[in-house]
Amino acid sequence: MTQLALVIDLNVCVGCHACATSCKQWNDSGSAGPLTDQNPYGKDPSGTFFNRVQTWEAGEFPATETVHFPKSCLHCEDPPCVPVCPTGASYKRAEDGIVLVDYDKCIGCKYCAWACPYGAREVDEQQHVMKKCTLCVDRIYDTKLPEPERKPACVIACPT
Repeated sequence: MTQLALVIDLNVCVGCHACATSCKQWNDSGSAGPLTDQNPYGKDPSGTFFNRVQTWEAGEFPATETVHFPKSCLHCEDPPCVPVCPTGASYKRAEDGIVLVDYDKCIGCKYCAWACPYGAREVDEQQHVMKKCTLCVDRIYDTKLPEPERKPACVIACPT
């Protein structure tokens, strides 16, 4: 079985948020979108994102370093979010290992979000369903796109 996944090298991530921005842009027009925004331009922007970048300072002063961690679904080989779903809305595709959500079955109970070790699931407060990274499944298999563009939006946008 093929297992597609997302691998992020934290040693080279500069925290530029290009991955989150390109993800939001692609998925506002893709099959999962539009991703709802409740307050996109306010002091504390809120809405549904498939990718967020968190930043931490590691180490003891003065020997500290900044670590940037893009948080999106890594499409686990054995995803803990799938078996906790009471309706079967969370599932892993057999053909490529991509973990997805069937919005027609999802009841927004948030069990999958609690089970996810990466914090990669969010509830869409307007649609009352859980949403997550799809690995741009609508893009990576789109034969109308040139081969170099058949990658997740975050991968294409990453400068490192």
